[in-house]
Amino acid sequence: MLSVFLALFASRRLSVVFLLCCGLAVSWAQAGTLKGRVTDEAGKGLAFATVYLQGSTVGSTTNEQGDYQFAVEPGKHTVVFQYVGYKSQTKTLEVPEEEQTFTLNVQLLPDVYNLNEVRVSLSGKDPAYGIMQQVIAKREYHLKEVQAYTAQVYVKGLQRLIDVPKRVLGVIKVPAGLKPGILYLSESVAEMSFMQPNKYRERMISSKVSGNSRAFSFNQASEFNVNFYQNLVKAQGVNERGFVSPLANNAMFFYKYELVGSSQNNGHLIHRIKVIPKRKSDPVVSGYLYIVDGDWRLQSLNLYVTKDQQIEFVDTLRITQQFTPAPGNVWVLQSQKFTFDVKGYGFKGNGYFMAVYSKYRIKPASFVKQEPAPVAAAPAQTLTPPAAASAPAPKLTRKERKAQKSAAPAQGMPDAEFFKKKEVLLIEKEANTRDSAYWAQIRPVPLTQEEVVDYHKKDSLQVIKDSKPYKDSLDRKNNKFSGTSLLLSGYSYRNSFERTSFSIEPITRIWQYNTVEGLVANLRIDYSKQFEDRRRYTISPTLRYGFSNEKPQAKLSATYYYDLIKRRAVGAEGGRFVSQFNPSEPITPFVNTVYTLLWEENYAKLYQKSFLRLWHNRELFNGLSATFQAEYDQREMLFNTTDYVLRDHASKTFSPNNPDNAEVGEYITFPRHQALVASVRLQFRPGTRYISHPDRKINLGSPWPTFSLNYRKGIAGVLGSDVDYDFVSVGVSDNLHLGLLGSSNYSASVGTFWRKKEMYFMDFRHFSGNRTILSGDFSGFQLLDYYRYSTQKTYVEAHYSHHFNGFILNKIPLLRKLKLQEVGSLNYLHTDAAGHYLEVGVGLEHLFKVFRVDFVTGFQESEKVSSGIRIGYGF
Repeated sequence: MLSVFLALFASRRLSVVFLLCCGLAVSWAQAGTLKGRVTDEAGKGLAFATVYLQGSTVGSTTNEQGDYQFAVEPGKHTVVFQYVGYKSQTKTLEVPEEEQTFTLNVQLLPDVYNLNEVRVSLSGKDPAYGIMQQVIAKREYHLKEVQAYTAQVYVKGLQRLIDVPKRVLGVIKVPAGLKPGILYLSESVAEMSFMQPNKYRERMISSKVSGNSRAFSFNQASEFNVNFYQNLVKAQGVNERGFVSPLANNAMFFYKYELVGSSQNNGHLIHRIKVIPKRKSDPVVSGYLYIVDGDWRLQSLNLYVTKDQQIEFVDTLRITQQFTPAPGNVWVLQSQKFTFDVKGYGFKGNGYFMAVYSKYRIKPASFVKQEPAPVAAAPAQTLTPPAAASAPAPKLTRKERKAQKSAAPAQGMPDAEFFKKKEVLLIEKEANTRDSAYWAQIRPVPLTQEEVVDYHKKDSLQVIKDSKPYKDSLDRKNNKFSGTSLLLSGYSYRNSFERTSFSIEPITRIWQYNTVEGLVANLRIDYSKQFEDRRRYTISPTLRYGFSNEKPQAKLSATYYYDLIKRRAVGAEGGRFVSQFNPSEPITPFVNTVYTLLWEENYAKLYQKSFLRLWHNRELFNGLSATFQAEYDQREMLFNTTDYVLRDHASKTFSPNNPDNAEVGEYITFPRHQALVASVRLQFRPGTRYISHPDRKINLGSPWPTFSLNYRKGIAGVLGSDVDYDFVSVGVSDNLHLGLLGSSNYSASVGTFWRKKEMYFMDFRHFSGNRTILSGDFSGFQLLDYYRYSTQKTYVEAHYSHHFNGFILNKIPLLRKLKLQEVGSLNYLHTDAAGHYLEVGVGLEHLFKVFRVDFVTGFQESEKVSSGIRIGYGF
C-alpha cells in the first residue's frame, strides 16, 4: 500500500513539474515586447487604434495617448496599424529568441475615399443602398460563420466624476468620500468561450481595482459583446428597447445611407457608409460603417446614440469596433470601445470601457468554405516492438473530477458538453493577487499618465483608507443626524472599521395611528454585522405601545447569512405583536394612518399573536431554492378602542376591526386559540445562469420561467395546536423581452385547501388588494377589497403587465421629449365567491423619472364594478 501511495505521489509531482516546465516554455517563447506610439497627421496620439500581427489575432489597442504594447513570439512578423477612417500601414518585424524590446512608432494618414471605385449601385439612389442590400443579405451568414471560439480578453474600465452635488434632489446627502476624479478604474484578463447561438462561459484569470486590492473587477467580457449582425442590439441600463442595427433585415425602414467613398486598405476595397436615422426618436444609431467589398462584411464601425434616442442618464454613448481576418476564412472582433458622458441628479461625468481580444482558437461553421490543405506524404511505416503497458492513471478525487468537468477541453475548443454548466463567469480565487510585474507583462494597452497616477495614489493610500482613524473620520461625516433623512428614510449609524451598523426606521413608521391602538409608538432598531468573508447577521428588536388600548408589544428577530455560495441562511423571530390578517401587509402603516385620520377609512384589520417563528433558506442545487418554516402562535382578537379623526365625515363611520368576507360572512370573529403551522416553499428556474465569486454565488437570468410550489400544514394536537388543514399552490412567473415592442411580466398561480378540519381567517389564502389611490405594488390587484374574497377553497390568480417603453409615445413629437412610457395591465381572480373578477389598467410611467399613474377599471362577471386612479413608483 505504501509503494502504491508513493508511486501515485511521484506521478502527480512529476505532472506538476511537467506543467511548470510547459509554463516556463510558454513564457520563454514570448521573447519580444513590441511597443510604440500611433499618431495622426498632426502628430497627435490616436486613441484606441488597433495594432496586430498579420495572419493572427495577436495584438493590442492604443491607449488615450496613442501608446501600445504587447508581447510577440520569436519569428518574422508583419505588424498592421489601423484606425477607423485612416489608411492602414504595415511594418516588418523580426524577433530573435533572446528577450528584447522593439519600438515601432507609426503616423497614420486620413483615408482618401474615391467614389469612382464603387462597383455596386442602384439606379436613382445613392450607391450606399446597393452596398447595404448586399450586407443585409449576408447578415445571417456573418452572424453564424463562427461556430465556436475561445479567446483571451483584456477589459479596462474607467469612470470619472466631474461634478458632484451636495445632495441628490436637494434631499439625499451624498457620502463624504465621493469627490470629483476617477471613481472607478479596473482591469481584468479573462478566457472567454463561445458557442452558437448565444452561449458564453468565462474565466477571469486576473483582476485589478484601483485602491482596493481585495476587490474583484466588475468587468465581464461577455457583457461587452455587442453584435451589430443581430437585428436588435440590446443595451441594458441605457435603453430598455435596445437599438435597431443598421444591418438589420428591416433597417431600410429606420435608416438612410450615404456612400462617402471607397478606398483600398490592407488589400481590401473598403466602402465608408454614413448611417443616418430617418427619425431621431426611433431606437437607432448614427455614425459610419466600413464595409469590405465582395465579402460584404464589417471591417470596422464608429457609431453613437444621443438623448434623441431616449437613452437614460447618458448624454452620448459611442461605440467603435475593429474586425480582423482570422484562420478558417472568417473574421473576428479584435477590439471595441464604449465611451460615454453621463449627467443626472446633479452628477456629471464620463468614462469608457474597452476590450481587446487575442489568442483566438476558432471553429468555423460547417458552411464556411475552407482553403484546401496540401496533401502530406504518408509517413513510412516502421515496425516497432509493442510498448510496455503503462501504469493505470491515478484515480481522481471528487473535487478534481468536478474541476476537470468545468475546465475547457485540452485543445481549448469548447463543445456542447462544456456549455451544459450554467456558470457564465468564474472568478479565480487568486485573480486579485497578481503583482505589478505581471500586469506590466500582460497588459496589452499601456496605462495613461492619469491612470498611472490614480493607481499609485490610491494603492499607496489604501493602507490609510483601511485604517481605523480614516474610516472613523468618514463615519463622523456620514453619521451626522439629519431631520430630513429621518423623515424620509430613517437614520443609520455606521462603524465602517468594525463593519457594523445601527439603523432606525423613518418617522412615518415610528409614529402610526389606527383605530385599534390609537396613537402608536413603534420603534425598531436594526443592528447588523458583516465579516470579511461576507457572512453577516442582523438582529432587530421592536418595541410598540398603543396609547389608546394601553397595550405594550415587543418582538425580536434575527437573521444569519452563513453561506453565500450555497445561498444558505437561518432566521428566528418571536414575541407578542399585532399583525394584519394578510401577513403580506397589503396596506402600509403610513397609508393606513393617512386614510384613517383624514378620510375615516380604517382599512387595516389587526389581531394579536404571541409567537415563535423559525426558518431556513438554501439553494438545493442550481436554480432550485427552498424555504422551510415553522411557526407557533397564540392568537387573540383585537377591537377598536378609538374613533378620533382629523377630518370628520358625517356620512362615514369606522368599520369594526373584523374583516368582511364573502365566504364566511360579515364581521368575522374567532376565539383565542393556538396554531402550529409548518410550510415549505420551493422555487425552480431551469437553466439559471450564475457567476461564481470566490466567496459567493450570484444568480442571473434564464430563458425559462420560475416555477413555484408552496405547501402549508396546520398541525393539530401538538403543543395544544387547534388548527388542522393542508394547503398547496403552484405558480409560474417570468419576464419577457419583446424587442422594440417593450417587455412583459406575468405571474399565475392556482391553489386549494384539500383538508380543512379546523382553520381560522388568518389561515385563508389572502390576495394583495388596494382601496387607496396610492399603489405600493403595481404587480397586484389595484381595486380589490383587502379581505372580501379571501378564500378557504380553490382559487386561480393571474397578473400580466406590459411596458411599451415608449413604443407609442416616442412617435408623438411633443410628448417624446418628456420620455414618458406607456404601460398596460391585467389582473384576474377566480374563487367561488368572486366568480370571474378582472381588472384592466392603462397608465404612464417615468413621470418625473420615478412616478407612475394608472387608470384601472374592475369587472365582475362581465359587469363594471369599480374604477380608479393609482399612483406609485414606476422607473
